[in-house]
Amino acid sequence: MKGIILAGGAGTRLYPATLACSKQMLPIYDKPMIYYPLSVLMLAGIRDILIISTPRDITGFEELFKDGHQLGLNLQYVVQQKPRGLADAFILGKEFIGNDNVCLILGDNIFYGHDLTKMVQASAQLKTGAELYGFMVPNPKSFGVAVLDPNDPNKLIAIEEKPEVPKSNLAVTGLYFYDNDVVKIAENVKPSARGEIEITSINNEYIRRGKAKINNLGRGFAWLDTGTHKNMLDASHFIEMVQTRTGCYVACLEEIAYRKGYINGTQLLEAAEKQKSTDYGKYLRRIYEENKNLDFGKQGTTRSRNA
Repeated sequence: MKGIILAGGAGTRLYPATLACSKQMLPIYDKPMIYYPLSVLMLAGIRDILIISTPRDITGFEELFKDGHQLGLNLQYVVQQKPRGLADAFILGKEFIGNDNVCLILGDNIFYGHDLTKMVQASAQLKTGAELYGFMVPNPKSFGVAVLDPNDPNKLIAIEEKPEVPKSNLAVTGLYFYDNDVVKIAENVKPSARGEIEITSINNEYIRRGKAKINNLGRGFAWLDTGTHKNMLDASHFIEMVQTRTGCYVACLEEIAYRKGYINGTQLLEAAEKQKSTDYGKYLRRIYEENKNLDFGKQGTTRSRNA
């Protein structure tokens, strides 16, 4: 399965902070926002990843991640000239996707939870259809809301966009797994009234085919909003709290790569040395010291925790 991170848009709700840089480059506590969606793809076992961004911002992501070799990944980049809707990701990524299935994650979505790795690894084995992720919210009128089959709590029968009378409080998040049909479906989607190729149109086509399911991120999970300055501050406080109380970092890409066997101990130490003056770099060295006798990279193991 391939992965796509959509990190475009002007970030106007975060002006003036985003007047000169991508929203997804802004920090959520101690690391760029884009680390968090990238970590989800890595935890799912996805190593071929496309980052889509604006003409202004794409070079920043290229400078940050290069070709991904330092994380054991194959990263590619595509420019979205102007916002055309989330479904445009599959048209821009058509050549990258090829004949594979694909996972799309939005560059400003942050997920956290004990069983997240297990869930996304299972979704990455998708054979046919679509798998979405839902999260219970107190204000469903502000979201796309999942309507479920009463006889199957994982089967989607409709998605209502910002309904006045919601049929549930299960909001559809920005994490989507699709089979390869998604490319042709996206190419046939007609622009909405606002002139965008809507992801809802894709989801509704899978629902029409009876091939859409949703995984409910229940209690013990967090789906964090980064749409406003206050939301970003709240997300930063959450990440700081988790890391301080558990001693484990969230979305530490080098740790995930090491535990997955994508990089070896030497590469982990190199990453730690480059950031040795930071708590992040010291954490990487600690991970190496605690696990050097195992050396995940050398063994090629796929053991991982929710880093």
